[in-house]
Amino acid sequence: MAVEIITRDDLNEFRSLLLTDLKELFDSKAQKQKQWLKSGEVRKYLNISPGTLQNFRINGTLSYTKIGGIIYYAYNEIEKLLEENKVNSLPDTY
Repeated sequence: MAVEIITRDDLNEFRSLLLTDLKELFDSKAQKQKQWLKSGEVRKYLNISPGTLQNFRINGTLSYTKIGGIIYYAYNEIEKLLEENKVNSLPDTY
């Protein structure tokens, strides 16, 4: 059985490679976000009822595309809606 000695340089190189691999993994997962979501996915993502989603369509809050009876929503439009309605917390004045 051969004995190998691991130096600090070896550990630092391993750490760097591991961090690089983890960054690539997280970046690829972020890029895999679907561009179009179905109604059920949007309701689950926003935690809203079917009626609320229908109201968003009717009053123009959320744009959509309908193909063959299936309604699709653009993911970037949902993100934009969330950003536009974001409420910043007030700093404590105590």
